[in-house]
Parts: sequence; structure tokens; C-alpha cells
Amino acid sequence: MDFPLITDPYFYAIASPAVVLLGLSKSGFGSGFGSLAVPMMALVVTVPQAAAILMPVLFVMDILGMAAFRKDVDKALLKFMLPFAMVGIVIGALLFKLLDAQVVAAIVGGFTLLFLAQQWLFKPRPDSPPPPRWWGAFLLATAGFTSFISHAGSPPVTAYVVPLKLKPLVFTGTLAYLFFFINMAKWVPYAWLGLLDLRNFATSVVLLPLAPIGVWLGVRLARRVSPVLFYRLIHLGMFLTGCKLLWDGLR
Repeated sequence: MDFPLITDPYFYAIASPAVVLLGLSKSGFGSGFGSLAVPMMALVVTVPQAAAILMPVLFVMDILGMAAFRKDVDKALLKFMLPFAMVGIVIGALLFKLLDAQVVAAIVGGFTLLFLAQQWLFKPRPDSPPPPRWWGAFLLATAGFTSFISHAGSPPVTAYVVPLKLKPLVFTGTLAYLFFFINMAKWVPYAWLGLLDLRNFATSVVLLPLAPIGVWLGVRLARRVSPVLFYRLIHLGMFLTGCKLLWDGLR
């Protein structure tokens, strides 16, 4: 009987930096870069398998992120965002086998680039009001959906939260808790869809030591950069993510 583990060295050459990027995004410092993890791993495995392999890794990263930023959470904002994200997860679970992952990647990538274009071309004034809640509800449902399909929930969430002008640590802490609940909600439907098998889990265990490394690097950087640089890096991460996802969807 074959040992239930991916042994291809090329897979680990791709998956290892993908996991580190995912850890950076969990710290808030590299928000957006984490959405590149599944597209990177999809170079060597299928999108559903890549998403399944990352589930235990995400659990460890979420726990570490919450522990690091447990005092920096906007509880009112979190309470508003969670129900709409759960709606998106339900939609994602129901449509998972009907939608091509490339189509979802193109939608997320195109939306991300449109948001950045709007931010760059029509920069909000310091006294501009926050985005309306109906828009936030739509973006959070979109985030739940795209997170379920390919762990690409960060760009829609960031598109809503960035204009709220939160302090960097509050931004990071609130998103850390949000994605913990989003990712926990995906376990049962992933099992229902048959994605959580022994081979994927064993491969996750091999990648797990990289999880704290990425989070640790991101936390140290997030606590040392200025708010202006922090949000510039977020925009850079969203731009690179949007380009990559759009390219994957259209090629």
C-alpha cells in the first residue's frame, strides 16, 4: 500500500513559499498575498486538493493570529461581518461542484483590480464617510463564497475594511478573528464534499511547521511599520493577487 502522502519534491518547492505567504497574510502585514496560496499550489495539484491541504494549516495560523492580536479587535464590526460571510460559505458549498475554479479566480481578480483602480483614481478624502453597510454585506458574502472555493476571501473583505480607516493592529486583529470563524465553518462542508482525506491531511502535517514561521514574520513586521506603509503594502498585495487570479481565470 502506498504511503498516503504527496512525495513530489516539486510540490513542496511550490507549496512551501505558498504557506509562508499565507502566514504573512494572517498577520495582516501581507493581507492579500494569502490569496495567492491556492493558485500557486494549483500549478502541481488541483484547486480542490490545494484548498483541502491548506485547511489544517489555516487552523494553526488562525489560532496563532488570534493569540497575537487578541486585544486588537473591533467587536462591533466583527459582529456585523460574520453573518454575511456565513451566507457566502453556504452558497459556496452548494455551488462548489458546479463552478469552475478558474471562473471564480477571474471574478475575484477582476473585482480586486477594479477596487484598487477606484482607490487610486478617486482617492477618498480624509473626512469621507465609510462605505454603506449594504455594500459591506455584499462584499462579506462574496468573501465567504470565494474563501470556500479557493481560500481567496481576503480581497473582498479588504475592499470593505480598508475605507473604514482602522488602526493597523485593529484591522489585523479583526480580520484574524473573522477568518478563524470563516475557516472553521468550512470544515463540515469540505468533509461532506469528500475533500478531507488521509492523503491531504498527511501532506498538511508536513507543511505545518511553516505556518508559525509565516505568522511570526508577519506579526513582527506589522508591529514595526507605519500606518501609511502598512496600507501601501496591503494595496501592493491586492494588486499582485488581483493580477495573478485574473490571469489564472482568463488563460
